[in-house]
Amino acid sequence: MSNNDYIIEVKDLTKQFGSFKAVDHISFSVRRGEIFGFLGANGAGKTTAMRMLCGLSYPTSGSGTVAGFDVIKEGEKIKRHIGYMSQRFSLYEDLTVMENMELFGGIYGVANNELKERAEDMFKRLDFYEERNTLVGSLPLGWKQKLAFVVATLHKPEIVFLDEPTGGVDPITRRQFWEMIYQASSEGTTIFVTTHYMDEAEYCHRMTMMVDGQIKALDTPANLKKQFNASSIDEVFRLLARGAKRAE
Repeated sequence: MSNNDYIIEVKDLTKQFGSFKAVDHISFSVRRGEIFGFLGANGAGKTTAMRMLCGLSYPTSGSGTVAGFDVIKEGEKIKRHIGYMSQRFSLYEDLTVMENMELFGGIYGVANNELKERAEDMFKRLDFYEERNTLVGSLPLGWKQKLAFVVATLHKPEIVFLDEPTGGVDPITRRQFWEMIYQASSEGTTIFVTTHYMDEAEYCHRMTMMVDGQIKALDTPANLKKQFNASSIDEVFRLLARGAKRAE
């Protein structure tokens, strides 16, 4: 596999606050179109690492590229080539569904005619056409989260970072959300996702598990279960987390 097949590559990436190493020399690569899970207990360093990959924070040391851009020197360029969805709902609740799409489409630089086509496609796929003029604030949480994912991918980014995207939603909506993730992946979008639902980790192509700022495991879910002689990813997680020394 050539380097062109990797869309994220980091080597010894470290973030230090005083004497505290929030992220401690992590190294990994993510393939194009891959669904890559990034797991760890509270305080493991997941969010700090993701912020560096998104160009929101600069490493103390180490190196890396995201979509071909340097995480130290080209944070602003990284931001223009990614989508991001946080665990906190980020759309404007006092605007309608369509108004939110038009607003964020404009921010992302999507042409009006292209935005209209993508919105129509989304409405059809999600059976959401009747809600296009509904205020986002009146939608159920599950619908809000699906809409936030659609908005994060409006500009067809190469990578979408999802930080706990299904927190608080019901199991049926979680499954529908993952169907959207698989659809985006099948179309070539790389998905980098953190989750605290261990059953969701089983859906990832590959995954890491962080403990105390370090990557303690990286492989496919099936290989990790085999490596740790475990029946589930939850069991693998519990085995690794036993040695954790810190927590939020």
